[in-house]
Amino acid sequence: MLNRRIFLQLSGAGVIAALHRSGAVFAQTQGEKRFVFIFLRGGLDGLHALAPYADAEYRRLRPTLALAGDQVVGLDGYFGLNAALSGLMPLYQAGELALIPAAATRYRERSHFDGQNMLENGSGRPFGARDGWLNRAILGLNGGDRRLGLALGPSVPLLMQGVAGIRTFAVSPLPEVDDDFLFRMGQLYQNDPLFAQAFSAAQAAVQPATALTMMERPLAQRDFAISAQVAAELLAAPEGPRIAAMEMQGWDTHHMQQGRLNALLAELAQGIVDLRHGLGAAWGDTVVMVASEFGRTAAENGSRGTDHGTGGLVMLAGGAVAGGQILGEWPGLSARALYEARDVAPLNTCESLFKAILTQHLGLAEGFVEDSVFSDSRGTAPIEGAIRS
Repeated sequence: MLNRRIFLQLSGAGVIAALHRSGAVFAQTQGEKRFVFIFLRGGLDGLHALAPYADAEYRRLRPTLALAGDQVVGLDGYFGLNAALSGLMPLYQAGELALIPAAATRYRERSHFDGQNMLENGSGRPFGARDGWLNRAILGLNGGDRRLGLALGPSVPLLMQGVAGIRTFAVSPLPEVDDDFLFRMGQLYQNDPLFAQAFSAAQAAVQPATALTMMERPLAQRDFAISAQVAAELLAAPEGPRIAAMEMQGWDTHHMQQGRLNALLAELAQGIVDLRHGLGAAWGDTVVMVASEFGRTAAENGSRGTDHGTGGLVMLAGGAVAGGQILGEWPGLSARALYEARDVAPLNTCESLFKAILTQHLGLAEGFVEDSVFSDSRGTAPIEGAIRS
């Protein structure tokens, strides 16, 4: 595994050679289709990324967070992309970006741990399997004798754990502490004079450096950008992997979300653009899926943030995507339409998108997907119209 020091000594063109020197020999693969899954851990606020800006209910539910004016790039007169994602507009206009609002797995509670585990294990319930659905899918592509999989991040996510051998790449050994963690620590210690004083002093000591770091690409976000560039080069290589899993932290925006989330969205957009650029001609055979464990509340909270919700947003990018459209059903934001009177109703299932990618893009047999990858989802059909025929 390469560390940060070694990576930064390499030119972009030298990554493949360095990995070969380190003993990472990639096997020949079946087909040229690529798939990249980007996991936004923490719960992306779909209404902030893809805003129904023309809906009066949206503005009523979010008096301070609703996007308007130059904060949003209109798509169809009702929905608009957050301006922080404007780097993706050329993809949308080229038919290489599709957006699926009101999307979620079949999980209906609001625990990060359970929601993430269920999305990754693919069994239909939290902790229902010890391996990941994407690892099982790789077995169907090559029987486990070729290393088609690539995990980028400080650890191998459950999504990619299992019998199929994979390659790994990490930039940083440890993630950064995010603002929500510091906020919760402050709440925990506020009634303890000793700890409150120490915590306040520590915050004051690092605040200038923290502010500077946020302005100049936080470490975790720089790591994502580097990972996107590395993933693109490795996936584009003739003998490289074909399936990759990436992740970004920090999407749990309970307070003051607008500035923080805009920075994350801009970094996400740049990462996808970097994938497109780095993959070159292979982009035409690629699907990139961006998803989170759940969405967030339709209404903002008292801290100018949002809380754990249900229906969120999925993005599909790539030359193999039937893009330039908003897919799926949209429930609206009226009081009657909200799930449990608080969340965007989850009308579009992530599992239907997973199945479409596995069968219509990667070419796995539907029977194999039903029996071995998502064995508890026979009632969920692959979504139609997301993958180019």
